[in-house]
Order: sequence, then structure tokens, then C-alpha cells
Amino acid sequence: MASSFIIAIDFGTSYSGYAYSLTQSDKDIIPHVKRWGQEHCLQTPKTPTCVLFNEQEEFLKFGYEAKMTYTTMRGPEAQKHLFFEGFKMALYGTKLNRNVMITAANGKSMKALKVFTAALSYMKEDALRTISKNTAGKMFVSSDFTWVLTVPAIWDPSAKQFMREAATQAGIVTEGSEDKLVIALEPEAASLWCKKLSANGFITEEHGGEALDQSAGTQYIVVDCGGGTIDVTVHEVLDGGAVKELLKASGNDLGGQTVDRKFHQFLREIFSDGVWVEYERLHPSEVQRMMYDFTVLKQTDEDVQISCTLNLGRLASKRKDIEKFFKTVEGASWDDGWIKISRGKLRSFFDDSLTGITNSLREILRKEVNIQLILLVGGYADSQILHQHIIDEFGHQCKVLCPIQAQEAIMKGAVMFGRNPAVVKTRKSAFTYGLSVSERFDESRHKTFKKYSNKDGDWCADVFMKLVEIDEDVGWDETRKHILYPDKNNQTVMKMSFYRTERKAPKYVDEWGIEEVCLFVVNMPDTKGGMNRQVKLELRFGSTEITATGTDKASGSTKSIKMDFMTK
Repeated sequence: MASSFIIAIDFGTSYSGYAYSLTQSDKDIIPHVKRWGQEHCLQTPKTPTCVLFNEQEEFLKFGYEAKMTYTTMRGPEAQKHLFFEGFKMALYGTKLNRNVMITAANGKSMKALKVFTAALSYMKEDALRTISKNTAGKMFVSSDFTWVLTVPAIWDPSAKQFMREAATQAGIVTEGSEDKLVIALEPEAASLWCKKLSANGFITEEHGGEALDQSAGTQYIVVDCGGGTIDVTVHEVLDGGAVKELLKASGNDLGGQTVDRKFHQFLREIFSDGVWVEYERLHPSEVQRMMYDFTVLKQTDEDVQISCTLNLGRLASKRKDIEKFFKTVEGASWDDGWIKISRGKLRSFFDDSLTGITNSLREILRKEVNIQLILLVGGYADSQILHQHIIDEFGHQCKVLCPIQAQEAIMKGAVMFGRNPAVVKTRKSAFTYGLSVSERFDESRHKTFKKYSNKDGDWCADVFMKLVEIDEDVGWDETRKHILYPDKNNQTVMKMSFYRTERKAPKYVDEWGIEEVCLFVVNMPDTKGGMNRQVKLELRFGSTEITATGTDKASGSTKSIKMDFMTK
């Protein structure tokens, strides 16, 4: 049984944090959220997802400390160090391998796995220190806890596996204790927290005094507005407060950093003639400071102004009077050392992101569901422009709610998920999964070129044996069982190759749109049963990860794997 002590890490694109619980009871869990930045007169629930290494690729700092240290470095010193932020997005939208590289602010690259591992190792150690300080100095080690690591629901399985491997290398779990690391989907975690809140737990429209987990039948959308991704999940509340997933998770990569990039492009547009390019090269830490200042300003819906640094002003003045840079752009003006940006221009930075979110929600609301609520969570949900846009677009169809402390919803919900993963009763399968098998050849059903023969008969190769279908409901603890047979009397091993596709019913594994996921082998040393021997295949699809076990019933030989989605 999992430990009742829980630590949940919300590893975000822009900001990261963790929450923990040491209560023994499953009821009335009160997650404690670590506060960051006290040394900088701050008290925030998350810290910037920034990692700083020296030029020998040795870890130096994480979070606010990494950010502050780097942004105060002078040009030559900054160029020597490897500073990473926003690097979580390297895992989005691609099938990963363990050697993928990511680029630091100075243009140099490191292995992504090393960067993620360093960040998770820091957070692990910080969590253990924080808990010890708050428990009269009692010392804890990683194995005392069940750890929960949050990931976007729309990530490819290879990215989820990448995070598990980074967490393992960080020492969060060790070989043999992998079950003490739970992967939680970010919008699901937020959903679990939000559904327990009463009306006064939200900062927008009232929805009545009853919490959602007391309202069986309520259907709602959770929009996790992160820095990198917009992650959308649709849930229905069941009797007893558990939830089921109504539609497969959806979303896009148009999170809050999309707005930041638009601002960054605007600065390049203002400071033309190579000024901004040179400024980024010579003073990368100052650029980071300006971008950080903008993340605060973008939460408002009004004219804003940002300080022009001395070095940027000096570089610009070498080309022409600084006021002249602003004559060719709309929405910006110069005011004695300040770059003023109009409300209209600020809003324009949001256009692509808001369009992406709107399209995702419209597609959901067109389906045969009865959505009553849209819940906005995540740090980007604090934006007044985003918030009001969703109300304007969808407020006539359903209520739009945002929990107080929206940035904490995922962390707190992840603690609850770690205590009780069964609270998400069913999920929709993101793919159709199948196995490559051979069948007795039947010329009325099989393609002739797939035919092969051995002394035990004629066979059809590469048949796609469907195990679960895309969009199919799968219970969280459901195990699917299948019996497989050899195609030769003297066969001593059974190779099982797994495939996935977004198609519903392919016939052969080498058709279009099908990719191999992994292969594993079950030994069949006892051949006395000939072709009547059985291998029992058991699969668990309903968790956030997929596991498979194959057992040769004659010998008892067993092989278990978590499916390996990462390319070598």
C-alpha cells in the first residue's frame, strides 16, 4: 500500500512548486504548499522553472536563485554560464529519445535529461528539508513518501516516460520502488481540487453553495492555462464524488509563453537595425530580467510600461535618437527611460493564444455533452485579459469559474490524487493499441502477400490484434486479459510487439498511421503442449501509464514491463 505521506511536484513550463501532506486520514486532506522567495521578500506558491549551470555543466542554482544570479551577471560572465528556462516545452509534440538536447540562453546545449534531473533533484531535496523544518526536525528520506509528478494530459506517452526517468535519476524513487512515483495529469489534478471547493472558493460567478463533488451528474471543463500548454479535460461527477473522463484530453502549445514571445518580438521590432539582436548577445541576463517583468505586467488589462535598461538605451543611441525607434511602430511610445505599451497592443499579444483556447473549447461544446461549468486554473489563468475573454465567449452557455489561488490548484489536487488514484474512475484511451499476431491463413480474409508457411501450417503475418480502441472508456484499475498461442509446436519464446494508432480498426500493423511502441519477450521453455500452449497477456490501460505482463502458463515464466515509448 502506498505511503500516507505525499509530496506532489508540479513541474511547470514557467513556474514550479510542490505541496505535501502528512495526514494519516484519507478524509480532510489539507495540502501544505511551499512558499518561495522569502530571501527576495516574496511569498509565492511557485518559483521560476530556471536552472543555472557553470560552463563545466555543473549544477549551481534553481528557481529564484538561478534567475536572480543570472540576471545580475555581466555580459561575459553570463555568456559562460548555461541558463535554462521554459525548457519543459522541449518535451511537447514529439516522440522523445534519451539523448535529446536543449539550448541555454547563451546558445550552448546540454542533454535535456540532465537538466530535468538536476531540477527535480533540487526540488526533492528542498521538499525533504522543508518538511523536516516543519516537523520538529524529524528527518525524512525519499522512500518515506509517495511522490506525485504532474504532466500535461496532452503530452505524448514518451514525454511522460521521460519525466519518470528524470525523477528516477534524481533519486526520487529507486529501482524496485517505482510504484512510489505516481504520474498525475495536470488538468485532472486541478479538477480534483476544484470539485471540493464551495462557492466561496472561486473568484468569479457564484455557482451555489454546494461543492461539485456533491453534485453527481455535473459535467464541466477544466482548462489548465499553463505557461507552455493549454490542457483541457472534460469530467462528469459520479455518485460519491469520483469523476469520469467524458472526452479525450485536448489542448495546444499556446500557453502564457505565447504572449511572452509576442512581447519579445515587439521589442525586436522597436529596436530594429540589429540593436535588439546585439543587446541579446551582449546582455542575455538583462533580457531575462525584462521578460520576467513582463510576466507580471501581462496579468493586467491596461496600459503598461517597462523600464529600458541603461545598456539597451546606450546601444540604441549609437544608431539614432532613441525616440525615433518608436515612430515606425504602433502601440508603443518612449517616456524618459520607459517603454510604454498601450492596452490595445498588450491585448494583441494574446490573440494567437486566445484563438487557440477558444477553438479548443468550441470543439468540445459542439459535442454531445451537457457542460455546465468551465474551470480556469494555472498561473496564466490570473490574466484579466484571458479571464474576461472566456467569459465573453462562453459565459452565455455555461458559468466560467476560477478558483482562488488558481496557480495552486494542480499541486493541491495532485496530493489528493496521490492518496487516492481511484478518484478518476475512467479515462478515454488516447490511441488504439494493438499487438502483432499471426492467424491461420484464410484467403477470403487475408492478403496473399502476408502468407507464410511452416511445418505446422499456413499463416497470415502482421495482423493487428486490437487491445483497446481510441476514445474507449478504460477503468483506472481495469486489467484486460488475452490468451495467445504459438504458431510452431517447438516455439520457445513469444515475441510481443505493441503498436498504437489514432485509427479505430486497422487490419495490419504495417498500414499507414501505425507506429511500433515496444517489444518484449516471454520465454516458453516447456514445449510438450505444442501449439495448445497458452501465454496470458494482462494489460492495464486505465492508469496514466500502460503496463503489460505476459505469463507462459506451462512454465510460469513471466515478463512484466511498463511500455517503453522512448526511441533509443
